[in-house]
Amino acid sequence: MGNRLSKIYTRTGDNGTTGLGDGSRTEKDSTRVAAYGTTDELNSIIGLVLAHGVPSEVQAVLNEVQHHLFDLGGELCIPGHQAIQQTHIDWLESTLDHFNEELPALKDFILPGGSIAASNCHVARTVCRRAERLVVTLQHSEDVPPFSMKYLNRLSDLLFVIARVVALTDGGSEVLWQKDRAPVDLGAK
Repeated sequence: MGNRLSKIYTRTGDNGTTGLGDGSRTEKDSTRVAAYGTTDELNSIIGLVLAHGVPSEVQAVLNEVQHHLFDLGGELCIPGHQAIQQTHIDWLESTLDHFNEELPALKDFILPGGSIAASNCHVARTVCRRAERLVVTLQHSEDVPPFSMKYLNRLSDLLFVIARVVALTDGGSEVLWQKDRAPVDLGAK
């Protein structure tokens, strides 16, 4: 194991900078820091999904994803470091196919909801999309390993499918968008 933190605070960031994994310093509001910070936020939200109880197969997958996200955060924190490979993308795609084959075909858009775990999975999906956008922005000014963006793109798809799986578990239901719905009338009795 690497260095252990014996003190949590260092005071080195009090001036608005933070240390990257290669020892260099950058502004705390840089795109790189925003990208790996959002990846960390995503990992935390997946922890929240897991805290609400999900099927064991989903739990195993999301635990693996959390490890991948930790690796991805390290990749984004250390300029020039690559941790995510094509094998990670392949795993996401086969996992997506596995879960999706049991789901009913989509005929309508789905609104975030269905259960606490499914709703949190939708939050994770939207944070994943934000992380992906930040990696795209980072690519405009710095080198980013080739699989980071692809990983986040596939992961957001997987989180959507897992939200559906979780919403339908134990007889739950998905919240479908209704185009031609009647407006809510609170005055009607």
